[in-house]
Amino acid sequence: MMPGPFELIIILVIVLLLFGGKRLKNIGGDLGGAIKGFKKSMKEGSEDKKIDNKDDIIEAKVVKEKSKKEK
Repeated sequence: MMPGPFELIIILVIVLLLFGGKRLKNIGGDLGGAIKGFKKSMKEGSEDKKIDNKDDIIEAKVVKEKSKKEK
């Protein structure tokens, strides 16, 4: 069962008393930075995957074989 709005306010007041406003702000900033870093690394990982697929492509050149008469 989800807590209602009144319970959430009580929990917020208790957390604010325990940690203080400045420390709570720092924790929020650190959490936001961690989420941004995670999203960035996930995006870079998917781009690397696309680039890796290009390595599977083999470039080839068709060379016409000379017959014995031409040699």
